[in-house]
Amino acid sequence: MLQSQTLSEKFWKTKTLDEMNDAEWEAVCDGCGLCCLTKLQDEDTDEIVYTRVVCAYSNPKTAQCTDYANRSINVPACVQLTRERVAEFDWLPDTCAYRILHRGQALPNWHPLLSGTQTSVTQAGVGLLAIKVVVDNGKLDYEDYLLESE
Repeated sequence: MLQSQTLSEKFWKTKTLDEMNDAEWEAVCDGCGLCCLTKLQDEDTDEIVYTRVVCAYSNPKTAQCTDYANRSINVPACVQLTRERVAEFDWLPDTCAYRILHRGQALPNWHPLLSGTQTSVTQAGVGLLAIKVVVDNGKLDYEDYLLESE
């Protein structure tokens, strides 16, 4: 997070995603890590399915990237979530705060901006810490690790 920028109180209620400064944009992320799950797309239907597979830079014990600053360099397929591409985030889970705010909805009570603690995400059963993930070793058949859809 950028130290020179501050978070205005309840900024997510008064600003659009596009109006947020970098610190606010990063604070919207609840840290669930679900964006880091490997996803497969059906060639015929374009349906996106999630797997339990994360890249080698994902820490399964914290749901955080171990080299966040260089994530797109380390893993070229890692999609950086940006203001300019927020409308394309439909592949993210419905619990994603960027998607929620983009749709004009309120953040869930478990979101750290409301709860005041990062542990509320795990307590709500949301995110990588609620899934038995597998770290990609380059030899996995992703279809063996599909997550059941809700």
